[in-house]
Amino acid sequence: MRAMPEGAVVRQMFARVADRYDRANHVLSLGIDVAWRRAVVRAAAIGRGSRVLDVCSGTGDLAIALASTGAEVTGSDFCPEMLRHAVRKSAPLGPGAPGYLAADTQRLPFPDDTFDVVTVAFGIRNVADPVAGLREMARVLKPGGRVLVLEFCKPRLPLVRSAYLFYFRRVLPKLGSWITGDRHGAYDYLPQSVMGFPERGAFLDLMREAGLSSPHARILTLGIASIYRGDKPAR
Repeated sequence: MRAMPEGAVVRQMFARVADRYDRANHVLSLGIDVAWRRAVVRAAAIGRGSRVLDVCSGTGDLAIALASTGAEVTGSDFCPEMLRHAVRKSAPLGPGAPGYLAADTQRLPFPDDTFDVVTVAFGIRNVADPVAGLREMARVLKPGGRVLVLEFCKPRLPLVRSAYLFYFRRVLPKLGSWITGDRHGAYDYLPQSVMGFPERGAFLDLMREAGLSSPHARILTLGIASIYRGDKPAR
């Protein structure tokens, strides 16, 4: 397997595809990504008065879904080009729209114990040091709060796994490049990043290493994705 690209290279990849990123996401996932984000919102159990941070927020899909509950939502991402689309998409929400800022998840610009919930959707594998990112997420979380991570994983049922791997390795890179017009390997990077990333029990171990307690996973859609939850111990 090829070495994973450095953070600056990954940032440039996202900047190049930002204009067509949403369209590609919905087509490549057959629209299932919308239901997955709704599941994260339900798991967050938030409402008016809750403070939520969505890291690796991209074009804001999860941040917008979280804000629909009435919670005060902040979205952060290391790619300003993506955030410009998030701001535009969030504008119809008016005063209840999420606020956004460019920030590295490994060095979040917030005080300790700020948020009730911290989320990340399909972004933790793009953090150069995932444990460092999870530690920062835990740091800015209030005691008793929760971290929720939505991420791809690999199905275990043989027939589903075979079809998934064929699609992910053979179809998705070509289709993603065609939709976005990217010729720099962004959609070769996607399956590469998923195949090499810790999942299921291995990811729960990363959450424990980051100081999160009682981590557990909810597997979605025949094992294609998972919602991981870890709590910050109450003092």
